[in-house]
Amino acid sequence: MGAPISSSLGAEKPVVIFSKSTCSMCHSIKTLIRSYGVNATVYEIDEDPKGQQMERELKMLDSSRPSVPAVFIGHELVGGPDEIMSLQLKGKLVDLLKEANAIWV
Repeated sequence: MGAPISSSLGAEKPVVIFSKSTCSMCHSIKTLIRSYGVNATVYEIDEDPKGQQMERELKMLDSSRPSVPAVFIGHELVGGPDEIMSLQLKGKLVDLLKEANAIWV
């Protein structure tokens, strides 16, 4: 049996975001990350044929929070909006994006 879809897709690019097109928090997180010039790969799981499977797998990674937004940086699951905003407020998000080669400046 291969790797779970969400984990293998999360390892594809420096930044991968699992989102839902109707989720306002997802939109906010995508906007924040893109504001640094990151060309994130985004999977809108409510529009993807394998979206339900992706959502189940994301919930298995951390059942204590909603499945989206889920942000992978540097091939690792960083977390959802709480974790991303915490990194942003601590001034650590840019460093993490640089380490993942998602931005260069």
